[in-house]
Amino acid sequence: MTKGRTVATAMIGATALLLSLMQAADAAQCGSSPAGFDAWKREFSEEARAKGIGQTAISALMQAHYASATIAADRGQRSFSLSLDQFLAKRGATTIVARGRSLKQSQAALFASIQQRYGVPPGPLIAIWGMETGFGSQRGNQNMLSSIATLAYDCRRPEFFTDQLYAALKLIDRGALSGATRGSMHGEVGQTQFMPKNILAYGTGNLDVAANALNSTANFLKAHGWRAGAGYQPGEPNFAAIEAWNAAGVYQKAIALMGRQIDEGGGASAAR
Repeated sequence: MTKGRTVATAMIGATALLLSLMQAADAAQCGSSPAGFDAWKREFSEEARAKGIGQTAISALMQAHYASATIAADRGQRSFSLSLDQFLAKRGATTIVARGRSLKQSQAALFASIQQRYGVPPGPLIAIWGMETGFGSQRGNQNMLSSIATLAYDCRRPEFFTDQLYAALKLIDRGALSGATRGSMHGEVGQTQFMPKNILAYGTGNLDVAANALNSTANFLKAHGWRAGAGYQPGEPNFAAIEAWNAAGVYQKAIALMGRQIDEGGGASAAR
């Protein structure tokens, strides 16, 4: 390499570093307490407006509050460290399997339609539905936008939740969600608990409606490699799609196990 090219390369590298530092300086700064949240919201709103987010969503964001309960929940997710048997007991697997078998029969036409379209059998869908919200009975009562904005501001995982916040703001602009939408602690909404980015990518209608949520969940699984007719237990082809749904290993194994028990029928026991 010539000396001139070496100097030019160094100058390009320095310029890129300077631009990166300038962008970091311009970005709204994360925090670890409620004290800086209002200032962060103002900074983030300006960034969002510059990226095309409309006034309806900006106004909703400015009304968001610091969600202390969300922060506490985010720091205390202990159930994912349990053994599989402990996790199944804590989450009520026996009840989920028994109710799931009943729903598989009573809503057979719906599940047949979903399987024909996406290739996903009833078992894992019903297991996810039961695990996430107790079949729609526990969808959360936290303000969705406040939860996600708080986690985007918090310094623990700001990149992940900043993406979720932009998705939520887009959905508010479109009228699909609102600043008053309620959800779970991390901003999940609907019968099977979708985050905003997944609503944008895989959502099929109002996710508080069970049929829409189940179709959307099957759409997600198919998009993550689900193959019709293939197995979904650990080590089988479709287990990777379940892994994409939730990163916790104990959760993944629980869904696979309960799904198999629901699909195979038999007694109501959740024993393996």
